[in-house]
Order: sequence, then C-alpha cells, then structure tokens
Amino acid sequence: MKKIAFIILLAIGTNVFGQSTQKTGKYPAEFIPTGYVVFQEIRGDLNGDNQDDYVLIIKGTNKSNIVTNRFGELVDRNPRGIIVAFKNKNKYERILENRDCFSSENEDGGVYYAPELLVSVERKNLRIHYAHGRYGYWTYTFRYKNSDFVLIGYDSSQARGPVIERSVSINLVTKKMQTRVNINQDAKGGDEKFEETWEKFVLSKPIKLKEIDYLDEFDVESFIRSNSPK
Repeated sequence: MKKIAFIILLAIGTNVFGQSTQKTGKYPAEFIPTGYVVFQEIRGDLNGDNQDDYVLIIKGTNKSNIVTNRFGELVDRNPRGIIVAFKNKNKYERILENRDCFSSENEDGGVYYAPELLVSVERKNLRIHYAHGRYGYWTYTFRYKNSDFVLIGYDSSQARGPVIERSVSINLVTKKMQTRVNINQDAKGGDEKFEETWEKFVLSKPIKLKEIDYLDEFDVESFIRSNSPK
C-alpha cells in the first residue's frame, strides 16, 4: 500500500512542460526541468515592481532515492531545489535555477528531527530559514542585485533547549559580523549572559545563491573567515 500511495503522489505532481532551458514563458511551471515536480509555491514581489513573482521549490523524482528508513517506512530522499520566475506584464522570466541545493524533507534526524526548511518572501528579500527546534536555527537572506540573488544577511542561533549558547549575525552589506556567546554556564533560559564581539570583514566577491551547491550546510561564518583577504 505504501508503494502504491507514493506512486500516486508522484503522478499528481508531475509536470508536462519540462524544459529548463526556456527563459520566458506564459506560466512559471514551464521552467520546471524534466524529472522534477513542484514541492512548494511561494509568491511575493522580489524586484520592487509591485507584481507577484514566483518562488518554486522543486523536487527530483529519481526512483533510486525512494528508500526505506529505519522505521520501515518508504520515504522520498530526493533533494529539493529552487526556481525563481519574475513576472513581466503577461509573461514570466526565469531568473534563478538551482536544482538540488536543499536536502529532502525526509532526512534522518537521528534522535531528533532533521532541520525544517521554510522559504518566504519578506520586504523584497528571499528568506531561507532552517528551524531545528531545541537546537536553534539558521537563516539566509538573499536580495536580487545585478541580475543575481546575492546573500545580504545570515543569522544563526545555537541552543541547548531553552538556553541560547551562541548566536551569529552577519550583515554582508555593511561587512560586519556580531557574535554573542553565553558565559553563564548555569543559565536555565532567559538568564544567559552574553559576551559580544564585533568584527569587520572584506569579501572579494558576492555570495550568489546559484553558485551554492548545498545550502543546508553552507557555513557563512567559516566561508567569510577563509575567503576574506589577509
């Protein structure tokens, strides 16, 4: 029964267009590459023209990635990706495609659940948020600049239950990084004492979403430290 149900779900999500080389089209679905389906659709104005653009989270349909997890359940471990299409009057233009930059929603989180991917459009920015419950979160904020989606902000919080142990906030526009570390080892939550540091940095080139192979584990702090001119 599980196999039959899963095949039905794939059939429902299958698109009939499948031409990722297409740059413009009447519908955003025309940009979905062959072998992928729409996992989620988000709308919002990303370029400031007061028209709703489309953010499509896509997902592969490779049957070899349909596996049995440790609970004996049939799950789809195909990675997910992203397509952004801007509305231009009566047509759409494909601006971004990164097919496999997100993990599956069915990853094994071990003793805890795997981080949850949440994508939204906020104040003309593309916000990609990973929620990880008692362990914290991390968020990437991209803005459309010079024909690319460029990283302008990164925020993360590492937690131990209700206690925040460490947080990082990086502004890639002002090139400043804030780090806060809890120094109260007896904190119960809400009574942390943070040691705060600020750093300035320089990057030789912008960080573009289309060039990131695997966003789930892209450590912006480490990238900046290793790529800033000495």
